[in-house]
Amino acid sequence: MKIFRIIGVFALVTALSLNVNAQKNYKKEADIAFSGNKYYKAIEMYKKAYTKESKKEVKSEILFQIAECYRGKNDGKQSAVWYGKAIKAKYEDPIALYYIAEVYKSQGKYEEAIVQYGKYKAANPTDKRADSGIESCELAKKWLDAPTRTVVNPMPLINSEDFDFSPVFADKKNTIIYFTSMRQGGAGMEVSDITGMNFSDIYQSKRDRKGKWSEPVVLNESVNSPASEGSSCLNKKRNVIYFTRCEIIKNGISGCGIMSAKKAGQKWGEPEYIAITEDTFRVGHPAISLDDKVLVFASNMPGGQGGKDLWYITYDKKAKTWSQATNLGSEINTPGDEMYPYIRENGELYFSSNGHKGMGGLDLFKSASTGANQWSGVENLKVPMNSASDDFGIVFEGDKERGFFTTGREGGKGGDDIWEFYLPPMLFSLEGIVKDVETSKALANAKIKLIGTDGSSVETTTDENGNFFFVENGPDRFLNPETSYSLVVEKQKYLVAKGKETTVGLDGSKKFFHEYALQPFQDVVIKLPLIEYKTAKWDLQPQYKDSLNYLYNIMAENPTLIIQLRSHTDHRGSTSANQRLSQKRAQSCVDYLVKEKGVHPDRIKAKGMGENDPIKGAGDVVLTAVYISKLKTKEEKDAALQRNRRTDFKVIGDDFVPPSASATEGTK
Repeated sequence: MKIFRIIGVFALVTALSLNVNAQKNYKKEADIAFSGNKYYKAIEMYKKAYTKESKKEVKSEILFQIAECYRGKNDGKQSAVWYGKAIKAKYEDPIALYYIAEVYKSQGKYEEAIVQYGKYKAANPTDKRADSGIESCELAKKWLDAPTRTVVNPMPLINSEDFDFSPVFADKKNTIIYFTSMRQGGAGMEVSDITGMNFSDIYQSKRDRKGKWSEPVVLNESVNSPASEGSSCLNKKRNVIYFTRCEIIKNGISGCGIMSAKKAGQKWGEPEYIAITEDTFRVGHPAISLDDKVLVFASNMPGGQGGKDLWYITYDKKAKTWSQATNLGSEINTPGDEMYPYIRENGELYFSSNGHKGMGGLDLFKSASTGANQWSGVENLKVPMNSASDDFGIVFEGDKERGFFTTGREGGKGGDDIWEFYLPPMLFSLEGIVKDVETSKALANAKIKLIGTDGSSVETTTDENGNFFFVENGPDRFLNPETSYSLVVEKQKYLVAKGKETTVGLDGSKKFFHEYALQPFQDVVIKLPLIEYKTAKWDLQPQYKDSLNYLYNIMAENPTLIIQLRSHTDHRGSTSANQRLSQKRAQSCVDYLVKEKGVHPDRIKAKGMGENDPIKGAGDVVLTAVYISKLKTKEEKDAALQRNRRTDFKVIGDDFVPPSASATEGTK
């Protein structure tokens, strides 16, 4: 009988146990966990609820909630899988299409994302987020093709296989950083119901004189606790730390708040809670201004634009109290999430957002200071600072264009990692070659002057191969950013050549190349641009003044030259008549340069050449009267005659010295 009694009791207990399990509401428990942001725990409960559920519409809802949990714990790959399952199970709300598009965007699958945004737009045409998502994808593709010149690299000595994020400088010399990590060995040994990983703690690492960072160690002081410590910041003096702490507050709801602690010697004192809002709302990611008066933070408290917003509070030193929180407004905040603020020394506000147009996930943005506690003009930092993954938690090393940020992109050790960034100097170099225009041979020992609008001036000479360089032989050999330059190329017995170059508006390093062909002037006749006259006339027609301006510019650039300006005719007409005509034509040109352009009369002489110096044509054949008469067509003859009717010049001296003012007055 005893054995039957035992069996009976066992059967009763089993039946009661089965009945309890049958009555257990896994979905309700999952919903409670989800509302408390305990995504890791909620996933397990939802999966159990799914196996027990028979209604199709409820099953599709559970699939969607599982996807939401994975999205909440930043597991994009799994969230995409479960959104897909919910859509396949005919989940009613088209928002699943939007979220799966967001996941694809965060994975850099921009074409797939555009397709899903399009489906969501068709299902919910009034929601403008689809248009914004499509535009973001198009922008992302452009930014990938044209990255900024910022350089980014992972920090393997600091990062772990777990999540490492939100670095800040912890000393005045910027040789110590604090950052938050979920790695093993922290103060919080329990597993988070939110992430399924270790609670996070604040760690530190030091940089030695060679620039090497030490193995990170946990701050085993009052800052860390068995709960999760999140992003932190320090004031300018580095004697006050503000940091996020998340712990179970009450009613099973996980809440986060901002703590502050003052330095006592080499250690941090006991932290104090900064009361900002009800503890059921999440408050964190502090950023303090240089004057310690303004604390910017992220929160999902009511009164914002939606999601997590950036807010600020101000400190009253006399009352030793913080003000009520003020929202930064709709220019900074969006219906999405704005988090991880940072105030740079120049007053710029940096933050991360998934609501502004970006690459995917959280992108880094900056906004210019426009007054007390005011920022505007949100600007995406683009590629490579931003990626398809989450990018956040930036810090600058003082006023230098370098620092650290956090990213979830590939190339790190795992999870989110800390990367360095720096803006390399823009290097603009100029090199070139100088040749003889008549022979095309390289000219050695030509002098090149480089004169900048910023007041800089430097010169060099060509080597034996005619090459010159303004490169890294010294700091003054580089071209400067945002500067325009004039180049002057000189060599004895050659006309001066000039050029221009500019670095204004350039956003990247560049190597410029110039080639100069110098005109020799010793025993050389130099042709001028075409100057035509009416038949048997010598008056200079207005449309040909530009041709003489070419000679004027040469004389202005070569102020010691003395010029013989020569005019030629063809062979038609008498020799004496052609001589007189050419002299008058040459004189008309000289008169223009002297009277209208101000050339000193001692620098230019008119000489009529008549028909006595016919020019060479093709094959170095001289276009004499006999040769022209043998040409077959009228067009060929007219062309040859026109070539002989020309104006040219010779340099007959290069030692002109302008008379002094007193000497000029004495001749009047």
